[in-house]
Order: sequence, then C-alpha cells, then structure tokens
Amino acid sequence: MTGFRLDGKSAAITGGASGIGEAIARRFALRGASVYIVDRSQDRAKAVAKSICEAGGAALAVPCDVSIVAEARKAFQDVLARGRLDILVNCAGVAHVANLEKTTEEDFDRIFRVNVKGVYNCMHACIGHMKEQGGGIILNMASIAATAGIAERFAYSMSKGAVLSMTLSVARDYMEHGIRCNCISPARVHTPFVDQFIQKNYPGREKEIFEILSKAQPVGRMAQPDEVASLALYLCSDEAAMVTGSDYPLDGGYFNLRG
Repeated sequence: MTGFRLDGKSAAITGGASGIGEAIARRFALRGASVYIVDRSQDRAKAVAKSICEAGGAALAVPCDVSIVAEARKAFQDVLARGRLDILVNCAGVAHVANLEKTTEEDFDRIFRVNVKGVYNCMHACIGHMKEQGGGIILNMASIAATAGIAERFAYSMSKGAVLSMTLSVARDYMEHGIRCNCISPARVHTPFVDQFIQKNYPGREKEIFEILSKAQPVGRMAQPDEVASLALYLCSDEAAMVTGSDYPLDGGYFNLRG
C-alpha cells in the first residue's frame, strides 16, 4: 500500500473514542501510525484501542477531559514520556443548538471550555515538544459554522470561529519550527450525536427529520466520519508537506453551492 502512509509516526487524537475522532484513530492506525486515544470516556476509549490492536494496529487509551488544563497536561506528559509525538488531532468537542437569546451563560461557558480552551490546552501541552524535536503536525476540527451563518448555532459557531483563528495563528508562529497546522471544516456529519439529537427532539419523526437534515447539503446527504478521516490522513501525511494555515471545507457544496 503506497501513498498517505504514517509508518513510524505517533498521533494523539482527542475525542478519539467516538464519531469523527474514532474514525481518524482507526484510519491512522491502519496506515501505520501508533495512536493515542485521548478521551474522557475511558471505557469506550479502551474498547476502541483494543479493537485497533486486535486488527494489528498500535493504540493506547489515555484518560483526559481536555477542558481541564491539569488533565490535559498530565495526559500529554504521559504520552510524551513514551517518545515522540508527531501528530496532534483535536477532535474533542461538544455541540449546542440555540440562538443568542436561548444560550445561557452556563451553555456559553461549557462550549468555550471544551471547544476552545480544550484545543488550546492540548496544543499548549504539545507545542514545546514539537519545537524541540524539529517539527510536527497539528490538525484541528473546525466547522463550516466558523465562516457561514447557521441558524441556532450561536455558541457553537463562536467556538469554531475561535478554532479556525487559533489554527491560522499557530501555523504562522511555528512555521519556522517545521510545525504545520491546519483545520477541517465539515458540514453535518452522521455521528451518534445526530441520531441522539433527532430522537430526543423529534420522536416519531426520525426518518423525516433525518432526510431534511441530509438535504441541507447540496449533495443530498450527510458526510460520513470515514470521509473526514480520509482528509485528515492526507493533511497529516508527508504528501501534504506544503499545506499549512489552511481551512479545508468538507461540506458537500454547502458553503458555495446552495441555491
């Protein structure tokens, strides 16, 4: 198998126990990387790591609530004690559906702690190590909500706009140290969150609402986590050595092709 390989590389994926993060962890392991599944849900993280190892890959679950700075520092100290860390993928995040008036201070603070400070905590814990070793790759999960006005996504959009801005800043500041930093901006991805949201808010109308949400993308469907993982693999591979400070939409034409 040639192209887009990560042989000999180590990668930490936050939120790697489910959804997009899990898909990335599995894809990276399949392509030769040793992966650290950094997640607060340790039962699930251990199950994913075990599954990867049973399939012939290398994976280890690392407990961490990324929103708590002490936990992030401890988690990455443990990772770095094992050797190099070549790749950091920040996937841990939470969603929130509400406009400004319906967003409480508690809601706002929770989204900020996980989606913004969590990304900061993990990058801050790794950046010095990457400088010392002469390079590294950081990939952040943003969203089309960072740059498009999406209804009922006030706090979520705020957080993903911050992720995009942090990505550009890190790319600029650490380019001379051989560190690349990019982000991916998906539209709606079919993860367990989507199914849970529909079941909770639209009982008895699950199929109908799923179709409506799917058709919000011009291609007529949601993205799959594996599709995000494919783009992540490219951006973290040597083939993407010229790519830094970029935001990659994966939106089925949502941003540019809506009628």
